[in-house]
Amino acid sequence: MGIDLPVIWFTIIVFSTLMYIVMDGFDLGIGILFPFNKDATERDMMVNTVAPVWDGNETWLVLGGAALYGAFPLAYAVVVDALSAPLTAMLVGLIFRGVAFEFRFKATEEHRPFWDKSFIVGSYLATFSQGVALGAIINGFSVTNRTFSGAELGWLTPFSLFCGLGLVVAYALLGSTWLIMKTENDLHRKMTALAKPLLLALLAIIAVVSVWTPLEHANIMQRWFTLPNLFWFLPVPVLVLLASWGLLRALKRHAHYSPFLLTLALVFLGFTGLGISIWPNIIPPSITIWQAASPPQSLGFMLVGGLLIIPVILVYTFWSYYVFRGKIKPDEGYH
Repeated sequence: MGIDLPVIWFTIIVFSTLMYIVMDGFDLGIGILFPFNKDATERDMMVNTVAPVWDGNETWLVLGGAALYGAFPLAYAVVVDALSAPLTAMLVGLIFRGVAFEFRFKATEEHRPFWDKSFIVGSYLATFSQGVALGAIINGFSVTNRTFSGAELGWLTPFSLFCGLGLVVAYALLGSTWLIMKTENDLHRKMTALAKPLLLALLAIIAVVSVWTPLEHANIMQRWFTLPNLFWFLPVPVLVLLASWGLLRALKRHAHYSPFLLTLALVFLGFTGLGISIWPNIIPPSITIWQAASPPQSLGFMLVGGLLIIPVILVYTFWSYYVFRGKIKPDEGYH
């Protein structure tokens, strides 16, 4: 039995995307939470928790995009064509937020509010655009002769907009639990109080999406509720409820580390549910990973480079988080 290179590369892309969602998720979540905390010192602490690692987090986005371009050029071409507007908005948001991140510490007191607002707008724009793109991918794309043939504004649907809102809430919860883990005293208490309503809002959004998706897409309904697929999918909602229950208990006892870990579990479960829904299609509803893949020679050549670079990224990511582990103090951080 030979090596299934398209499956290997699909796994690499899924892993890179999940790493990006997790790592840049709490990073963007901090910008989303800025409007809920007006205290200047605490805002500096919020930013300082991610100052050493925020730009490295986006390495996974670059890796995932490059891997999609090389391993599945058809999928890359269709996605970029179909989602040019939300992807452009996402990049603008990420660039604007990155500039604001650096400039807000160097700006005078007079200009600091402008860069804080820029940080907020960039975070919301990037996150909402990612959610819209995710919703559009679930909806699927029309492809004719290996070319996107749908409408220019086909991504602009109520479902995709709702997914954009859902991702904003998910990243806000990631950001709040990250700050619970990284801060103490008043800021820790504020984020603990904020995390509970964010969790309840996220659960409501998950419930709506879980009902909306199969009603909107007959193929997904069939995948979810036919045997043996039901046995693969059933653990996901059960584990979501268990993780949510554990998170509520952790917040009630003012835990420091378990809220973030349980939120990561919720994100992983949501991503798993998405994967089960569209597998083995990389361009829903009908183009599989094997139909969209590059020739085996190209996939094999790329895999050599991938197996060299991915461990390097993992090592320096682990090392950066290890070096800057622990709680952040008001007088510490990036200035």
